[in-house]
Amino acid sequence: MSSARHDRQETIKKATQLFWEKGFHATSMRNLQDVIDLRPGSIYASFGSKEGLFRETLQCYANSSLERLAKHAASLPPLDALKAFITESVSTAKGSSPSDMCMLAKTVAELTQDNAELLAEAKRLLKTIEVAFTELAAKAQQQGALDKDKDPQRIASFLQMQLMGLKAYSRATDGKANIKALIDDAFAGLS
Repeated sequence: MSSARHDRQETIKKATQLFWEKGFHATSMRNLQDVIDLRPGSIYASFGSKEGLFRETLQCYANSSLERLAKHAASLPPLDALKAFITESVSTAKGSSPSDMCMLAKTVAELTQDNAELLAEAKRLLKTIEVAFTELAAKAQQQGALDKDKDPQRIASFLQMQLMGLKAYSRATDGKANIKALIDDAFAGLS
């Protein structure tokens, strides 16, 4: 890997953390300049615009989520992998990530049609993660862990909704909710 590629990836990771914490609109060029140590001209030369950089941070966030999901899927049965991913996603939101919210869900909630392309990208990436959930639900069906009459896409949508809701609920209860029990309840409803 070239140094320039590594530096670009590091820049995107740092920007991801900043955008995830502050959101797109609250992140100023000055904030970006301070965190990623690039001047506005270099940001524009490398990414085209603040929007271009943000688009890459959304992809970085989604890729990281998909990699974590794949890691669980490599070592666990499909439903256990989904449960481990959701548990990890909610528990790591408490204190170790820049925001208690999923960056993609936070972006969808923040942006309007004034930023239609970025909004569409965040929705597309959420759908990509949901497709990965669907694939694991279908594998669980093939292995007999889920009823064959259940729609894997609907299960994936349900789990995506649960994940978003659990993150928000954990934040609303200052992390005092019994998230593990709530996750267990969500998965018990799948059987």
